[in-house]
Amino acid sequence: MLAAVLHEPGTPAAEDFPDPQPTDGLEVGRVLVAGVNPADVYAAQGAFGPLTLPSVAGIEGVAELPDGRTVYFSRPPGPYGSMAELAPLDPATAFAVPDRLDPALAVALGVAGLAAYLPLHERAHLAPGERVLVLAASGVVGRIAVQVAKLLGASHVVAAARNRAALEEVRALGADDIVVLEGDLVAAVGAAAGDGFDVVLDPLYGPPLEAALAAMAMNGRAVNIGVQAGMTITLPIASLRGHTLLQHSNGQIPLDARRAAYERLVEWGAAGRIQVPVERIPLRDVAEAWTRQSSSPNRKLVLVP
Repeated sequence: MLAAVLHEPGTPAAEDFPDPQPTDGLEVGRVLVAGVNPADVYAAQGAFGPLTLPSVAGIEGVAELPDGRTVYFSRPPGPYGSMAELAPLDPATAFAVPDRLDPALAVALGVAGLAAYLPLHERAHLAPGERVLVLAASGVVGRIAVQVAKLLGASHVVAAARNRAALEEVRALGADDIVVLEGDLVAAVGAAAGDGFDVVLDPLYGPPLEAALAAMAMNGRAVNIGVQAGMTITLPIASLRGHTLLQHSNGQIPLDARRAAYERLVEWGAAGRIQVPVERIPLRDVAEAWTRQSSSPNRKLVLVP
């Protein structure tokens, strides 16, 4: 089969790889699309632990099972990954994909969709009527988070990022206000805070999170999901008093809760209530996709075998 193969840490190459075989508990799915994520790039560099080489890259995909069902799957057993024509997967841990849903949107609502929904719903317990700040809102997770926050009943959602043109796209998705992250971040974020943010979704850490914490309402909850802007923050006690700072990764949430979240996301997606810009790239051009992902494309890249 054609696959994105790693022989050393770095960028995979499109080449032949042995077909996976069905074993006890595992079936072989025909991959329809494979998602490309920052985590794929980090994993291929060995950032999450030693690599088994050679191996196939890719942590998520949508596949058709031998019985005709379409499912979302993640983290197939090594040395296989999702970026291939075929992938071994456990149907018991896969999530059903509605027939009417574009597989590319279905995979966008996987890692990225869950990273938007779970922090807001499961960690921050966003309540109707609350004010929300989404940092890095121009990215895929941020765009989905803005829409999810509105669907969960947020009264006012502010989208913040560095790219003004991309933020205008996010405004069209439902953001009530935008903040360009430049210059004095504390002043810029504070000016859009009104009486303070009840919930902050933060994929950035660093100075943007410091500014967000200074603009939170009493009993506000900030959930960090990434470190795109820095590995450390300076945290005055006044910025934490009356506030909660949480850290989230999708793997912290039990499988049943992730499945329920995914089912809700794809229901919204199939109804046209969540929109994600998607770009399809042939699997043979995986090296191009790697370069594009490393430069923050502000859209979901998917590989098509």
